[in-house]
Amino acid sequence: MRPIKAAVHARRLDRRGLQAFGPAREGPTNGERRIAAMKPAQALGSQRINGPMPSRQLALRTHPLIFGLVLFLASDLMIFAAFIASYFNLRSIANVWPPPGVVLDETSGTVGTAMLAASSATMLLTTHFLARNKFTISRLWLGTTMLLGVAFVFLSYDDWLKRPFHIDTNAYGSLFYIMTGFHVCHVSAGVLLMTMLFFNMRKTAFQRDRRAGAEAIGFFWHFVFLIWLLIWGSIFVVH
Repeated sequence: MRPIKAAVHARRLDRRGLQAFGPAREGPTNGERRIAAMKPAQALGSQRINGPMPSRQLALRTHPLIFGLVLFLASDLMIFAAFIASYFNLRSIANVWPPPGVVLDETSGTVGTAMLAASSATMLLTTHFLARNKFTISRLWLGTTMLLGVAFVFLSYDDWLKRPFHIDTNAYGSLFYIMTGFHVCHVSAGVLLMTMLFFNMRKTAFQRDRRAGAEAIGFFWHFVFLIWLLIWGSIFVVH
């Protein structure tokens, strides 16, 4: 019986000791809750993402290529804005606008606008199907976008040949050819980038980082279309 009495006595002492230090905890402390909440996030950071996940579990981070492209397009937009501002400043001080001898082919400008609008839509389809690994149909839409871009370049060149004024005729001619020529350079650069994507669509350079390279080319082409809307509206609509 002595061992039993000793065990009971020790249990009573334990209870008295716990009561002396305070009531027993009924759940985890705030610090333990924070540590438990951090464990799923740490495990998520060490796992490889193989499929769609809730947006609240993913950190929003822009790819460096996309970020750099946005900075480039912002600086490029300032250049076009300076040209357009110069155009309207010249228009505000001129007695007659457009100057005598200037003939504009509004039909050609409208057709070119429709071409770039259609090419922007086909570029959207290209990136849409590329994101779903449908390379054949994506390459089809990309080829259509390239053909529309090349057609716009040839249309612009043919329009320049038919103009009765030149870049050195007057200030209007200088601004006209600088704005349209600088834009055609952007269209040509976009066609070259799309050509690279057309022949290298399946390669790792355009597949990794959630296809940031293809997305950047698409953003650039949409920018080219939006800039042309500003130029077309300034020259052919508000003349």
